[in-house]
Amino acid sequence: MRLVGTPYEFGGADQHGFDCSGLAVYAHEAVGLDIPRTARDQDRAARPVPRGELRPGDLVFFRISARHVNHVGIYTGDGRFVHAPRRGEAVSYASLEDPYFRKHFVRGGRFWKSS
Repeated sequence: MRLVGTPYEFGGADQHGFDCSGLAVYAHEAVGLDIPRTARDQDRAARPVPRGELRPGDLVFFRISARHVNHVGIYTGDGRFVHAPRRGEAVSYASLEDPYFRKHFVRGGRFWKSS
């Protein structure tokens, strides 16, 4: 969450700039977990989590103008997630209830063990 406001940078995966999957990689590395680099590969490798069972730290996957998952965010709770939206925008919060994200939501995923 401290990365909100960091600029979008295609291929970025550090505090100088992030793309969506780079933000997910960075957050997971911070807690000692290695995950795949692209949103598509992250989706394929994560354990599926139903929308109603999302917990903070889970990933949320979207299919935006593609046939496969091509966007990812990190769930923060209360229906919100943090993501690196696109060029020209900074890391920010968004809502799964936003009609745009509701339409493009595919599934949640988890790499960490829940208790």
